[in-house]
Amino acid sequence: MSTMRPALAMMCLLPLGAVGNAAAVGHANHANHADTADQASGARAKAGAAEAARWRAQAQRVTIRRDKWGIPHVHGKSDADAVFGLMYAQAEDDFKRVELNYINAMGRLAEVQGEAELYRDLRMKLFISPAQLKAQYAASPAWLKKLMTAFADGLNFYLATHPQVKPQLIARFEPWMALSFSEGSIGGDIESVNLAQLEQLYGRRAPLAGPAQTLAQLRGSDLDEEPRGSNGFAIAPALTRNGHALLLINPHTSFYFRPEVQVSSGEGLNAYGAVTWGQFFVYQGFNERIGWMHTSGGGDVIDEYAETVVERDGRFFYRYGAGERALKAVDITLPYKGADGGMASKVVRVYYSHHGPIVREADGKWLAVRLMNQPRKALTQSFIRTKARNYAAFHKAMELRTNSSNNTVYADADGNIAYFHGNFIPVRDSRFDWRQPVDGSDPATEWRGLHAVKDTITLFNPPNGWIQNTNNWPFSAAGKYSPRARDYPAYMSMNPENPRGIHAVRVLQDQRDFTIDSLIASAYDNALPAFEPLLPKLFAAWDELAEGDPLKPALAAQVAALRGWDTRYALESVATSLAVFWAQDMAASFGPSAKGAKMLVLDYMETRLTARERLLALQRASDKLAADFGQWQTPWGEINRFQRLTGDVVQPFDDSKPSLPVAFASANWGSLAAYGMTTPAKTKRIYGERGNSFVAAVEFGPRLKARSILAGGQSGDPASPHFADQAEMYARGEFKEVLFYPEDVERNLERKYHPGQ
Repeated sequence: MSTMRPALAMMCLLPLGAVGNAAAVGHANHANHADTADQASGARAKAGAAEAARWRAQAQRVTIRRDKWGIPHVHGKSDADAVFGLMYAQAEDDFKRVELNYINAMGRLAEVQGEAELYRDLRMKLFISPAQLKAQYAASPAWLKKLMTAFADGLNFYLATHPQVKPQLIARFEPWMALSFSEGSIGGDIESVNLAQLEQLYGRRAPLAGPAQTLAQLRGSDLDEEPRGSNGFAIAPALTRNGHALLLINPHTSFYFRPEVQVSSGEGLNAYGAVTWGQFFVYQGFNERIGWMHTSGGGDVIDEYAETVVERDGRFFYRYGAGERALKAVDITLPYKGADGGMASKVVRVYYSHHGPIVREADGKWLAVRLMNQPRKALTQSFIRTKARNYAAFHKAMELRTNSSNNTVYADADGNIAYFHGNFIPVRDSRFDWRQPVDGSDPATEWRGLHAVKDTITLFNPPNGWIQNTNNWPFSAAGKYSPRARDYPAYMSMNPENPRGIHAVRVLQDQRDFTIDSLIASAYDNALPAFEPLLPKLFAAWDELAEGDPLKPALAAQVAALRGWDTRYALESVATSLAVFWAQDMAASFGPSAKGAKMLVLDYMETRLTARERLLALQRASDKLAADFGQWQTPWGEINRFQRLTGDVVQPFDDSKPSLPVAFASANWGSLAAYGMTTPAKTKRIYGERGNSFVAAVEFGPRLKARSILAGGQSGDPASPHFADQAEMYARGEFKEVLFYPEDVERNLERKYHPGQ
């Protein structure tokens, strides 16, 4: 087989849009050209005036009520009016994040952040293009077109009425753009494609050291990043004090990734909850009848196909069955901002098999990736589930099967609780290990449609009366009434159990008489169960040391502190600090070895480390605490802090500036209320960036009751009183009352207005 590395086309330095037909322009009559230009300008002005009038008229059909927390309660005469107002309100709160989400979703990040983001843009453009999205928009039903038009109009009206706001890139939003970001998940399926390997393939980079590596190998440790995901708990009426179903909504996302909103209309829409910036549907939330909580995970929905490729006469072919097929070649233009601030572009020729785009090389083959890419259906499902009023209607929305990256925990006012482990699950031949690339030349590896919802892993009103998911497997979701792994193909559930799952079962299995308050208390239970199997091995290692070993006296006080610890976090706890720093040291030191052994890092830490390795890790942790804080005996609350200084998307942190102590800890250690730092630390303290963000607990009685909390506050503007007005409550794990009904909002009203006022 000859070399297969695609050629990177020559850099194009023409200004964008500068290409034209010079000959035609040269032969035009100057006077006629001026007349045409004047006519065109007049037509544009007339169209602009008509559009502005349409926006103003729609704004009058929308009322935004801001409560005392700055939460927008948006009401429109129609669903489209409500969407218009919701987008306007989001732009008021943080236009920068709204715009950035669409810049990223459309593969245009390099246009504002420079050449370093070219391959992130390429990754998006492998799957979507404006032409494709415009075609999907054109094929959409009238009701959905109205919503997409209202989405664009609300944002454009905001820009028209706020000339001081300068977009980074998108000066005008178009309705079809809503289809580029049709799920609310923190990391969509497309983002599973490894950027380093994509650039290696298409960017003429030097090969990675050794054999081509998988994403897991590149990361080195599954504790290298703070876990993404969420917790969802549903409690049946039989276990609640008031005889009403309860739902815990607990996303673990990047902070400030989703604000809190209520959006309602005269057409039956009335959804409250977390909306991802720039989207017009409540992603995790509730209406007065039902609630839904998405947790990341589910089944295997993304597959790689190893294609056997040959080159002949400058064209590439891949083996399929007994014959060959030609790879489809596509030139993708990638504009970017140059170092001098001017615009340039690169054109990259990419390749597709019928399975999907080629995204990396491994073992002499090209790998194509196949995933769900149905934005119109996904956007439809995302919106219509917010209007469902019972389980049958919600299940009908689930039958669209385009919620690809999530599990769903559900509860309703009829007393039902339910669970869906994934929603988009391709039917595949169970003989293959779908966790690994499969042979693309074998027709037996093709997808065979999608599993019906009834054939996927689900629960409906289990007899135990509770359901939980923490991005873990579904086989503990309802205690002894959980689904059984042997009843389903292995690809339907790919995640293992995790410490949060173990923790969730403990806090739910023996409780009765649940209330909103006790559900919140359960979700903030302060146990860290990941340490339970680790600490006895540490104690045994220290006990077995010879009396003359210098580690014996050096670690005596530390071991005593940990022996006296109940493995529960607390602000004043020194043992929490010591245990977390010890575990962090072991994860950093032995994560690559765990990956090499194809083990979870926590399992490796428990079963593979020598006694001395455990003790030396404790010594290093003690030394780091002493170096950073003056002594290893430092309370957890001095280390684990909340700080919000600016409206930047990536927050800066500063140990010299004010911050608040936070007790809850990283999800890595089994903390249900998750709190972790994600960027490389430049500070001594730990500052939260991901974990509990928007959290809510809901009771579905005849009159809905709910409580909620946001990390920091609703607004992204540091000058706003709602930039950090929830921060102290958030840090203490205290919740505010949700103002769901209009009369409650009116009693706690800060401002009431139409968009544009």
